[in-house]
Amino acid sequence: EMKEISSEIHHHIYYSLIPFTMKPTCLFIGRFQPFHIGHLMVIQGMIKVCSRIVIGIGSSDKQGTPENPFSVNDRKEMIQRALQEENIIPMFDVEFIELPDHAEDEVWTHMVFDTCGQIDKIWTGNEQTKICFEGKVEIQWIKEVPGFNGTEIRTLMKKGGYWEEKVPDVVASYIKQQKLV
Repeated sequence: EMKEISSEIHHHIYYSLIPFTMKPTCLFIGRFQPFHIGHLMVIQGMIKVCSRIVIGIGSSDKQGTPENPFSVNDRKEMIQRALQEENIIPMFDVEFIELPDHAEDEVWTHMVFDTCGQIDKIWTGNEQTKICFEGKVEIQWIKEVPGFNGTEIRTLMKKGGYWEEKVPDVVASYIKQQKLV
């Protein structure tokens, strides 16, 4: 009888672990210039289906330009603050990697794999990123959330428009506190 119970417990433990081990390791690549509510919504979706989330900060070597105004450290800080505010950090396994640009797509793609190790799925809304990884790893295409577009938000920032409502509150506070706008 003891053997039967032990086998039943073993069976239960094994099957309760399956949903976790079946969940993929996911990489979300973005420039996050700035980190906005659309990005947050993607990560809120990822925590439901991924066991580990790697956030790849693209163009990490760029800052101080109209297209890439924020440094990689500022972007990482914005994302961390937003995810902590939502309790995604520390509740979930989230890690950050820096992904500098490279003129050769093939070299860049290899660098991404080398930097983040085993990845099962890449989440992107960038056509060029999709092309780089097609046929190499599963791709989760992200549709743009209407009203949340980095280019539009940067334009609003430049023109003194209402950009704050497009980013998480903690991100808006950080940007203002650091005088980044």
